[in-house]
Parts: sequence; structure tokens; C-alpha cells
Amino acid sequence: MSNPEQPVKKVCLIVSRGSLDGVYPALIMANGARMEGIEASVFFTFFGLNALVDKTLDHLKVSTVGNSALNMAMPMLGLPMTMPFPTWMGAIPGVSAFATHLMNKEMDKLDIPPVREFLELISDSGGKLYACKLAMDMFKLKREDLSDRVDGVLTVGQFYEEAAGEGSHILFT
Repeated sequence: MSNPEQPVKKVCLIVSRGSLDGVYPALIMANGARMEGIEASVFFTFFGLNALVDKTLDHLKVSTVGNSALNMAMPMLGLPMTMPFPTWMGAIPGVSAFATHLMNKEMDKLDIPPVREFLELISDSGGKLYACKLAMDMFKLKREDLSDRVDGVLTVGQFYEEAAGEGSHILFT
């Protein structure tokens, strides 16, 4: 890894969660890196593959069960952020769909693109998108199940080779 005094030249992000709130941080950071002229690679593993599978990437949901940070979304309902969101409420039918609707509405107001468009922006700007081979095998996925924006299916070792280099940083979102 790089010396802390050196400028960041490359970021390699790992996405392991396939919820809307699990995928967006990496997409925003990768896009921001590309906008700053920094190389960016995103490695989707385990449930993070949800953001690359062509049939699911347009239907990601906010995870409400066990998400103790949902108090952050309370201002979207006109309530104070300090008001807790009871995690048991996340299991009520429709709560995840409602939270997803609210999140998508707020992101639309801020002109944050949907996942498919974000993948296109990152890819078109020279960023790299990779799927994890182990997770692909585990979930019985084939390359043709993925978005055509995916640059390849890598083993963990291949990802580390991709991440190597002076000024390179690996970030787990």
C-alpha cells in the first residue's frame, strides 16, 4: 500500500452488501474518484453481486431489518434524526418498499443517478467493475447474467493484483 504522504492514485472498493444502502457508497466514491482523475475499480462480492446482475440491479431495496442507522432517514418523514427507528418495524410488510421509495425520491431530488446509470457513468469514465468469481460460483451465476458494463470476473488474488501499486488504496464499503 502507499505512503500516507503520497497522493491517492487509485481506489479499489469492495462491495459485499446488495441493498440500495449497501451499494450506493461505493458507486458514489468510485464516481467521485473518476471525477478527480483517480483510477477506480469496484469489486462486487457476495450479496453485492445484486448490483451487477442484470435482472436485479434495477430493483435494489433499502435494508430495514436490523438496520440500526435508519434514524438517519427520519428527517425524510419530517421527524428529528434523534428519533429512533425500531428495528422490529423493519420486518413489517411494506416498510422496506416504503423506505426504498423515500430513499429513491430523495436521491432523485439530489440528481443522484439510479444504479444502472451509475454503473454506466463509472464504466464510461474508465472505472472498472468486477464480479467475484467465488460468489459467482456460490450463487450459480454466469457471466451472461451480469450487466454488460462488468469488466470481468476475478478471483480474490486477481483483485489484489488489480489493487496493487504505489498510491493505491483498498476500501471496504
